[in-house]
Amino acid sequence: MTATSWVQIIKAILLIGGVFILFMIVMWKLNFSFIGIFTEMKTATPMGADYLKAGIKYASGWDAASLSLGLILGTAGLPHILIRFLTVPNARVARKSVVWVMWIMGAFHIMVIFLGFGAAKLVGTSNIMAANPAGNMAAPLLAQLVGGDILFAFIAAVSFATILAVVAGIVLTGATAFSHDFYNEILKDGKATEKQQMTMARWASIGVTALAIVLSLGLQEFNVAFLASIAFTLAASSNLPVILLTIYWKKFNKTGAIVGMMTGLFGTLLLVALSPNVWNPVPGVTIMTGDPIFPLNSPGIISIPLGFLACYLGALIGNRRAGLKTVTKDNYNEILVKSNTGHDVKGVLRH
Repeated sequence: MTATSWVQIIKAILLIGGVFILFMIVMWKLNFSFIGIFTEMKTATPMGADYLKAGIKYASGWDAASLSLGLILGTAGLPHILIRFLTVPNARVARKSVVWVMWIMGAFHIMVIFLGFGAAKLVGTSNIMAANPAGNMAAPLLAQLVGGDILFAFIAAVSFATILAVVAGIVLTGATAFSHDFYNEILKDGKATEKQQMTMARWASIGVTALAIVLSLGLQEFNVAFLASIAFTLAASSNLPVILLTIYWKKFNKTGAIVGMMTGLFGTLLLVALSPNVWNPVPGVTIMTGDPIFPLNSPGIISIPLGFLACYLGALIGNRRAGLKTVTKDNYNEILVKSNTGHDVKGVLRH
């Protein structure tokens, strides 16, 4: 955790610093015209004035709303984000950290908007697409244009550091979940030794890394923003309902958590597999040729409520079987106190 924290710290400094430097140079090239740039962008791309509308890629309002839901709610359910709360000493510091993050990320995303304008106007849509059909080279090409090879190399290094930090967090989270939650709690009934758990964590790290490499080889031509939106939607559909209901609903139980997570996970994957991202009537545009069954590019508006509904129904089934035993209430009280104070609760049954 200490090593991962330092990777995240260094990444954050490089990312915010690199984006700020590039932002200042780009705005200098654009005469710091924060308002005028919007007028200029109406003629800077082949899309004309439509470039400024929230509907170039997602013409349907439902699609835009679905994407927004996935991005906003997904942040609260990403495992490698949630694990960062384990690095603070108490709940008060955790809340303070969240406030800082909100301000920093807000400023970061505002700068990214103008970097997108700069890339479209200065580099050009055709040059960006020629470098990479998915548009993933927009920022490095912009850095090379306005700052030469030195800035290009720096932005490329920042991109690599960002990927390294995210991967490190995901590998750590996945390996820990597998060794502790699956191997120890399920396979070994909580009786695995620390050495056994550490061994399984190491093997799980290798497994997660190998699987990620194999999957990434087949996704090189996909837009990074699209892949990120799918990951956010998965988190919002499977993890977020479990987290919220665990904290705020006394009757929530293990059955509800399992049913909700599985439904959110596989429901999202199924909707994506049936969406226009995979199916298109024009051959060669997407993976499969044909009309999409599910009309939306982003499934969040369906998969997120589906995850909550599955959690609710699963909890009702679990409560009927268990008869709402006292241990469920004790578990809820423990979580409630910890979530609000950060302090441990003594005398609660082991679960």
